[in-house]
Amino acid sequence: MAKEEDYVYYNGRALRKGFTTGTTATAAAVAATKALLDQTAQDTVRVTAANGQQVDFEIKECHFDEHEASIAIQKDGGDDQDATDGMLIYATVTLRDDDQIVLDGGKGVGRVTQAGLANPVGMAAINPTPRKMIKQSVRAILGPDRGANVIISAPEGEKVAKLTYNPKLGIVGGISILGTSGIVTPMSEESWKHSITIEMNIHRKRGDKDLILTPGNYGEDFLKDQMHIPVTKQVQMSNFVGYVLHEVQRLEFEKLLIVGDLGKLIKVSAGIFSTHSKDADARAEIMVANLALMGAPTELLQKVYKCLTTISMIEVINAAGYQGVYQMIVDKIKLRADKLLAHRKPHVDIDVVIFSNKTGFLAATKPLAEIEGQWQ
Repeated sequence: MAKEEDYVYYNGRALRKGFTTGTTATAAAVAATKALLDQTAQDTVRVTAANGQQVDFEIKECHFDEHEASIAIQKDGGDDQDATDGMLIYATVTLRDDDQIVLDGGKGVGRVTQAGLANPVGMAAINPTPRKMIKQSVRAILGPDRGANVIISAPEGEKVAKLTYNPKLGIVGGISILGTSGIVTPMSEESWKHSITIEMNIHRKRGDKDLILTPGNYGEDFLKDQMHIPVTKQVQMSNFVGYVLHEVQRLEFEKLLIVGDLGKLIKVSAGIFSTHSKDADARAEIMVANLALMGAPTELLQKVYKCLTTISMIEVINAAGYQGVYQMIVDKIKLRADKLLAHRKPHVDIDVVIFSNKTGFLAATKPLAEIEGQWQ
């Protein structure tokens, strides 16, 4: 029976929590160890997640003989939108002649190819917390005097990994075995932010001191297709503008270019650093305030205020000849970003470019050709 702690509430909806690939792999490793030692089939297994919670899993596949055991458990991400949800995670266990537990990744578990991640280059992408939990849990079954080889695999991992951050993080060949608490919290912004930080850290480890931020794919496409700037130094910051700006400073990047659609970045011009609509949507109010500062007539302000999208605002503004408002907004985006980072060191040199998907380039804090020349 589901308990209250099995759910998280998001925008008034009850969402069921799930389990990380790390907890799933731990359960498979424990069950495989038991099957090997007891020489009996396993139907269910109970393990302790990294946060101390007791978790029960149903075993989907169980194969064993006197030399080896292999167990498969289905990853259950709860109500989280997780690419790994529903895939089978396998653990294969064989006994060793010594007392060591040797853990590695098999088919579908990625390998680290770039510095800056939790694991060194060449190691299977089994993160430190799952690695610790798997070894501890297997040790509890084996006792102190026996050792085992434990291979974690995910046959669908190479295909599923294309839907994750792994290709951008330099993890090749499959998914990562992840999880700090062992429990998946649906709609978790913290895990998303952590992934962005990891990607930024990789850029620093390889020596980059300059970084380009885009809110999402639109900004990335504009950067690549319209500004002809390579995306090799680009990171998608999603809605977490304030968080990512602080990370830029903490990681000691020296130069930053922000390229984004007006609909997202207009919020930053008013000091709104979390740009998701659930947190704030004052686009019309911000646009009207800036137009009013330019002396725009009340009739125009009323028309803009009634617009439901920034695209429709742009049509009204351009028809009235008030395109200068875009320069006001882009300069304020830079001003707000500068102020956010002003009280800490090091200084970050920031430029901003805003555009519309329909009409193209709108404004920049420097002449666009100058920015393109610096970053191309």
